[in-house]
Amino acid sequence: MSEARDPGATILVVDDEPRYVRWITVNLRAEGYRVLAAADGVVAVESTAAERPDLVLLDIGLPRLDGLEACRQIREFSTVPIIMLTAKAAEADKVAGLDAGADDYLAKPFGPPELLARVRAALRRARYAEAPAAEPVFRHGDLAIDYARHEVTRGGTVLALTPTEYKLLVQLARQAGRVLLPADLLAAVWGPEYREETQHVRLYVSRLRQKIEPDPEHPRYVLTKPGIGYMFAPPGP
Repeated sequence: MSEARDPGATILVVDDEPRYVRWITVNLRAEGYRVLAAADGVVAVESTAAERPDLVLLDIGLPRLDGLEACRQIREFSTVPIIMLTAKAAEADKVAGLDAGADDYLAKPFGPPELLARVRAALRRARYAEAPAAEPVFRHGDLAIDYARHEVTRGGTVLALTPTEYKLLVQLARQAGRVLLPADLLAAVWGPEYREETQHVRLYVSRLRQKIEPDPEHPRYVLTKPGIGYMFAPPGP
């Protein structure tokens, strides 16, 4: 048995196909993870609230309550990392998952290496978002990032960011005024497992803007440098 990077981490697997649940469970347990299972969206929400898993693998096509709505309901009370599982690879499905509050998506069929890499990356991002920090509060206009409390506010209102969104924002803010290439953001935020996922940056930047920008169509904080990358606007004098 290989050593898990997060031994003992609890993962909730939500899928109405028993064969998929069994297959995922076997591979996760082989890496040392504790696995819980649910077959519909209602149980997924209830289990997340009761068991407080470290990660949720959530299929989109579920009975009683579909995965997107289950994700929205979970986000009302938890920032647990959520990876959406879908048989569709269309960008519209990925965007729908992000809009519902998911941190990542994984298109079926997928093999054990991809599954485990995504799980490790999601848990790693969650640890980053929870890790203590000694830096002061970063401020730009009415936006503030309290690194010690891992809290982002705009005009004094706390913004509900997922662990991935928080890490992306911090990566940009800590290098405010510097243009970052998509490849650099992928390596810093998602890790080497995502080196081919260039669409991740564009989708997540768009989702981040929806949460932090007063007018997402005319961003003042996260700026696009066409053909190059993204930059957090430098604070004014």
